[in-house]
Amino acid sequence: MPIDQAEAIVLRTYTIGDQDKIAVFLTRDKGMIRGVAKGARKFGNRFGSSLEPMSHVTMFYYEKERKDLVTVNNCDLVESFFEVQADLKMSLTLSYFAELIEESVPIRAPEDIAFRLLLSVLQALKQKGDLELLARYFEAWFLQINGFLPDVRHCKKCRKALTESGWLSPKKDGVYCDVCAPARTDEIRQELGRFMEWVKKNPPSKSDESPFTPAELKAIQKSLEAMIVFHLEREPKSLRYIRD
Repeated sequence: MPIDQAEAIVLRTYTIGDQDKIAVFLTRDKGMIRGVAKGARKFGNRFGSSLEPMSHVTMFYYEKERKDLVTVNNCDLVESFFEVQADLKMSLTLSYFAELIEESVPIRAPEDIAFRLLLSVLQALKQKGDLELLARYFEAWFLQINGFLPDVRHCKKCRKALTESGWLSPKKDGVYCDVCAPARTDEIRQELGRFMEWVKKNPPSKSDESPFTPAELKAIQKSLEAMIVFHLEREPKSLRYIRD
């Protein structure tokens, strides 16, 4: 049976049977792939550390018609991010990224942008980039890629530039000024607009110094996560663990 291959990032694995694992991969050109890694739980198995979450790998697999799961024959490790996950909050944040991707990327649909986003953020974290800044960077691009990010610089109704804070619309598809706001539940502060401009002009920062203060990042986080929860129609499980 012919073997195919793909550049991928391991999002997560879970056990099946006594010796096997199911792995969920985000590939560069084939979208999401789920596969059975036979014997992956055996001592001294051929997969080694290549199935650790967030490993950048080349996966080799074959598939049968009318089967949802492929069979993973082997994985070659390209880059490991195992040490990055020694910190609990870092590990939970990466689980959050994986959950968002798994919720949004279709099976077998090319998603090069999501792949490059995740890999570049992982590499920035490995270089000791600021976790809070990079988490907000990922959230902002996640919303942008999926078409969920509204214009946060202009009022949805009157189109005037928002020089001060505004209010997120009930459907999370725009921001209103103080005059036009039908409800004042989710405040959108001025720094979100500045942050989005910065995100669109800069790659993920590998510096531990952030151009935004902790208070600004906290306000940005609140706005971005309100949009994410609304569009997913649920709060991601990993996000709850991070907050706890």
